[in-house]
Amino acid sequence: MSKILVTGSLHYDIMLQAHHRPEKGETVIGSHCSYKFGGKGGNQAVSAAQAGAQVSFVGAVGNDEPGKFLLSVLQENGVDTEQVLVSTSAPSGMSVAIMDAEGDYGAVVVSNANNCIDPQQFAQASLWQDVSMLLMQNEVPEEINLQAATAAKKHGALVCLNAAPARDLCAPLQACIDLLVVNAVEARDLSGITVNALQQACQASEVLSGSFKAVVVTAGEHGVAFCEAGNNSQSLPAQKVELISTHGAGDCFMGMLCTSLLQGQPLAQAVANANQAAAAHVSRRT
Repeated sequence: MSKILVTGSLHYDIMLQAHHRPEKGETVIGSHCSYKFGGKGGNQAVSAAQAGAQVSFVGAVGNDEPGKFLLSVLQENGVDTEQVLVSTSAPSGMSVAIMDAEGDYGAVVVSNANNCIDPQQFAQASLWQDVSMLLMQNEVPEEINLQAATAAKKHGALVCLNAAPARDLCAPLQACIDLLVVNAVEARDLSGITVNALQQACQASEVLSGSFKAVVVTAGEHGVAFCEAGNNSQSLPAQKVELISTHGAGDCFMGMLCTSLLQGQPLAQAVANANQAAAAHVSRRT
């Protein structure tokens, strides 16, 4: 059975809720605090597994209680953690996110053990057995992504990069990417086009498709645009739902998108599936 290999971050998330996010120098009294499994890599691996994919993960955690928790959540969701390093020199990655009354959030991430991923792991031929797709993000050093993507191409796997957060990509890494997925902010940073509407998301996807084989631009409440190199862009409006929280919506989108592609569905259908899954996620009370 073909599977997805995910490499990326694992974070122990501290989630705070408040009426609004603090301005510089402001102290805000919050209303709720919770502790959650996180990291774009971990969240996307779990999302793909929940969508029906067979998933393996390459990453790193600390030899601490948050690390044990992160590994347990991956394993409980059926993600293979054999290649997750337990570091004795760095604590597990962490993030603190503040969600406001409108359901939007901002976060601060400290990578810690995520910087300890060993690039040489990707040289193991056994790692790539039955792997049809590599899924990466930008919360780990670019060297990790480059080594992973180079090995994936060597073994015939498709390479998908969720370029979050946005950063310049070296030419060798860019050449390996089959599918680039970005949100409105990341699309602006990489294409130079401000994305405040679905039409602008389409324009950004077309510009970026000049450098990548296929591009998906998620534009929040406006919808999603996508473009395959040499073709015109297409788009889907956002589904109208009651917004509870946007936290994790992008990772939910990625898991369903990649699982759909792994199952042989065309990009348009995979995007539609992911759009629906993300809509259900943001309207779900947890």
